[in-house]
Amino acid sequence: MILETLSLQGFRNYAQADFEFDPGVNLIVGDNAQGKTNLLEAIAYLGSGKSFRAQKTGEMVGFGAEFGEISGTVFSQERRQSLRFVLFPGARPRQIWRNGVKKKSAGDIAGVLPTVLFCPEDLMILKSGAAQRRRFGDNALCQLRPNYDAALTEYNRILEQKGRILKDHFENPRLLDILPEYNARLCQVGALLISYRARFYDSLGKAAAVYHNQFSGGAEAFRLEYKTVSTVPDVFAPVPVLTENLLAHSRAHYRAELESGQCLTGPHRDDFTVTLSGVDLKAYGSQGQTRTSAISLKLAQRELMAREWGEEPVLLLDDVLSELDPGRQDFVLNQIVSGQVFITCCEPGRFTRLGKTMEIKQGRVIR
Repeated sequence: MILETLSLQGFRNYAQADFEFDPGVNLIVGDNAQGKTNLLEAIAYLGSGKSFRAQKTGEMVGFGAEFGEISGTVFSQERRQSLRFVLFPGARPRQIWRNGVKKKSAGDIAGVLPTVLFCPEDLMILKSGAAQRRRFGDNALCQLRPNYDAALTEYNRILEQKGRILKDHFENPRLLDILPEYNARLCQVGALLISYRARFYDSLGKAAAVYHNQFSGGAEAFRLEYKTVSTVPDVFAPVPVLTENLLAHSRAHYRAELESGQCLTGPHRDDFTVTLSGVDLKAYGSQGQTRTSAISLKLAQRELMAREWGEEPVLLLDDVLSELDPGRQDFVLNQIVSGQVFITCCEPGRFTRLGKTMEIKQGRVIR
């Protein structure tokens, strides 16, 4: 996949900007708060319809703008294609276009421009809370499997409705009449999520182990383990079996959820752990081991996406190299000899040997 051109209008701090990119490495330099990360956000959004920063679409529309637009041309799937998003402030739904044809959802553009983002926060993802690791897995899976994206959206919708029932039933006990229906549907969709996640994390862990083995010179054995609700003994079981496992868990927690007025358990609390030669990385890993493992996970994600689409996904490195020591910088750079890469950096002279350089200042390309 190659992003050839990009046009932004009313997006973040870009009132109007047009870009032409190199098919190899594109180095984006500039001081802080000039728009470098905004540019990577636009590229990632163009390919997935999801932001790695904004909770709501309207947050990406520039201050005072009536709308924001992201459009680009991509050479993908052996042909040139166009993608376009029009974003609006408030509750008005966005518009999605592929090759001039309006689309209903981001699932209709899956595989045209898959991206892998790596930012400084990701370096400590294995030391962070479970929510950040779930977000990492969900973002990757939503690009790989559009059906997972739909199931996750449905699960979150049902979960929110169930949460309102549990919260409001103290004042309106009749709401409990419909709670079993919500529990049943939540377990059905939750079983789908577990099935997708189990296979994804199994493949991700195996690929990451290879990278970590290279990184550590074979000194440490990397192992990733997916964690879900306790009543699921086999995460690779058929979906109907997983559904029954979740229903059993729901019944066991029914009384506690009523008393607390909260959804206490389910796939929305899933997590994964990493061990190095049997030692829990989160509890006992050094900063160097944590960063090496995080890099291995990101490179593994890129590999899985390349296997899926038959082309290298676009790699976005948001100021991550400056956070690494020279040895880890070299390892990362040696892994990106193929495919298109975007690297943001505050130090113009540091990586200029890599490829095309463009400088961003106040939402404009100045050179």
